[in-house]
Amino acid sequence: MTDPAFFADRFLGIKLHPGQRQWLEKSTGRENALVTGNRWGKSFASAVKLIHTAIYRPRDLKYDLSGRYRTVIGSITQDQANLMFNQVIRLVRQSEILVPLIDGLVRTPFPILAFGNGATVEARTTQNRGEYLLGNDYDLFVFDEVAFEPDPEYVVEEVIMMRLADREGRLDLVSTPNGRNWFYRRAMEIAAGKRRGHFQSGDSRENVHISSDYLDERVHYFSESRLKQNIMGQFVDSGGEVLRSDYIDRALENITGAKEKNSSVRPLYISGWDLARKQTATVGITVSVVDGYASVVELERFRRFDWTVVIQKIKERQNRYPGRLVIDATGLGDVVVDQLSDYNPESVIFTANSKAELLTNVELFHARDAISYNRWELPGGPGRTWSFEEELRDARWDDNNRCDALMALALALWPLRRKSRPPVLPRVARV
Repeated sequence: MTDPAFFADRFLGIKLHPGQRQWLEKSTGRENALVTGNRWGKSFASAVKLIHTAIYRPRDLKYDLSGRYRTVIGSITQDQANLMFNQVIRLVRQSEILVPLIDGLVRTPFPILAFGNGATVEARTTQNRGEYLLGNDYDLFVFDEVAFEPDPEYVVEEVIMMRLADREGRLDLVSTPNGRNWFYRRAMEIAAGKRRGHFQSGDSRENVHISSDYLDERVHYFSESRLKQNIMGQFVDSGGEVLRSDYIDRALENITGAKEKNSSVRPLYISGWDLARKQTATVGITVSVVDGYASVVELERFRRFDWTVVIQKIKERQNRYPGRLVIDATGLGDVVVDQLSDYNPESVIFTANSKAELLTNVELFHARDAISYNRWELPGGPGRTWSFEEELRDARWDDNNRCDALMALALALWPLRRKSRPPVLPRVARV
């Protein structure tokens, strides 16, 4: 009961490698994160854990009065979830000791394996923002390939965590890395002790059951970033980000020096405002510019404000920071521009070409190490916090329609663009 590795050896007839044993022994917290290279065996180790927990039902005894113990494999598609479920079935069926404990197995409408002690293992998809999980309750949720979930924050916070609330269930976040996205930030919170649980990474070469010669060949031909992500299980930029992670890191680190520099020189102020659409927010960013170096000195973000309120806030900002004003004039934005004619605003209409140029200019400022800003965090809705840093890290060339703060920053930097800058390079996109 207390040694999953021994359980795997004695009852399933398999020997785990050291990394898998460590994961099974230590991943007992409320939230646990496992990030590994390909073929490390994370799904195999998770299958062992699902069987072990289904047999012994580890939880506070007061919850045993419910008479059941529910574990689930969730993933981005039903097919992906079924891969781990089928691994569970195979391991159980090859054990003469465990086969008699099976009470039932169904495949439709979704797979469920039932044991005679009331425990079940099932497989579910997280598609449609976790729609197929609603109304259920679980004791253990294994989220496989969470790094590839298109809306992970909503699915985890709004759906999965509430499915675990009835009996203080546990959540395992298991995945190969996919850039420095939401899974990266969540894993780092667990690793730093901000969330109760266990964080573990794994290198594919730890798995003694796969060909070392083949892996060595891959290592030889892989680029450094592919080696780190696919073999070493490390978080690296995926390549489609508007801003590289090291650019953002430097901009955050430079803010102290920028304040000291601006304190002795009269700066130029430029304010950029990205106006809200139905599903977005209005964001206003003001930068202080000294010798071509820009520092964000104020950021404001709000939703569902009347146009008269938006106009008043822009006027107040201009009074605090007199200088140039650049406004998003897309759609009804031209009405706001007309109302602010006293400030001689520059209007920009967002098109595919203009957005590419705006964002490329932001990228160039970061590449030249000519920008700095704070970790701005503001209320983002009921019980949520919006983070400027997270928005910048999440913005991709093929997915940036909700990046209002990034566009406000782009507008603020637009008057500083270099006329002789290189042409916009091709970007990753999807059809």
